[in-house]
Amino acid sequence: MGKRDELIAKYAEDLKSKCKVTPDMALLTKVTIGCGPSIYDNDAQTVAASDPEELARIKTNFLIKKLGLKDGPTLMEGIHAAVDTYGKSERNKFRAVFYYLLVKHFGREAAYK
Repeated sequence: MGKRDELIAKYAEDLKSKCKVTPDMALLTKVTIGCGPSIYDNDAQTVAASDPEELARIKTNFLIKKLGLKDGPTLMEGIHAAVDTYGKSERNKFRAVFYYLLVKHFGREAAYK
């Protein structure tokens, strides 16, 4: 089992235990691969959900550019819903898990086909 496979298994466990979501493993794998090398960097692999600049970057770079969503208030609502699902008190929100929650929230699985 490679490093990426180990991380995907860890992300799946986070989805089950912290988010109470049964992961679609194929989609989780694609989202994880889409995160690129950031999943191996200790700082970049997590989302700073309390940092407004970080959330704005996720909105612009992931939701608008990657998922092709139109800018509007629903994007930040979706980000806040993902934060709530992951748990506001959870310090380590893995980027791949967070992005997976956003993909599911907005029904944009087709972006990873």
